[in-house]
Amino acid sequence: MGALQSLPSEPEYLDLAEKTGFSQEQIGILHKRFKQLSHNEESLRKDDFNTIPDLSCNPIRTQIVEAFFDKRNFRQNDVGHVQEIGFEEFLVVMSHFRPPSLNLSEEQRESIRREKLRFLFNMHDTDNDGTITLEEYRHVVEELLSRSGPLSKETAKGISDAAMLEEPDEFYEGITFEHFLKILKDIEIETRMNIRFLNMDTTTLCK
Repeated sequence: MGALQSLPSEPEYLDLAEKTGFSQEQIGILHKRFKQLSHNEESLRKDDFNTIPDLSCNPIRTQIVEAFFDKRNFRQNDVGHVQEIGFEEFLVVMSHFRPPSLNLSEEQRESIRREKLRFLFNMHDTDNDGTITLEEYRHVVEELLSRSGPLSKETAKGISDAAMLEEPDEFYEGITFEHFLKILKDIEIETRMNIRFLNMDTTTLCK
């Protein structure tokens, strides 16, 4: 599991800050949240996420929880799922929901965008076959667009479908990650990927 078995020391904070983009102060806050969720244990299991009220009514709750146990999201070039995670894995997955810093180069911003979209794609590519369905794609877009304010399901569906009109025949066998990047190119996702954890909004976790 994660390399951290207790409160992270200063060198570990620095390493995790470099890996995730969180400040040392934010890492300390997230460590407290982790210990609350795990009931002071050194690892988290899926059942521990049942205690988060803000997740209970989220329409993609299952995908969010599964994402924390998906090795593809640990930045270790691995696949498969685990039954429990340590603090380091928890922190790395949480960093996918963190808005990008303001002082990034265009290249860095594009890299972060691609990584966030890969994370979203993985959440719906549950069998790791490299494709998602049209319905799953629409679900992603509806979730992202709903961050902008009230939006009817039909409106979101219309917007998501419009993005595919240029080459509609490509997508009916399944949407690959490259297709996914292409059809979401005009949708701003960097600040819309956020979740609430124990009354902490990840939109505030930006240096």
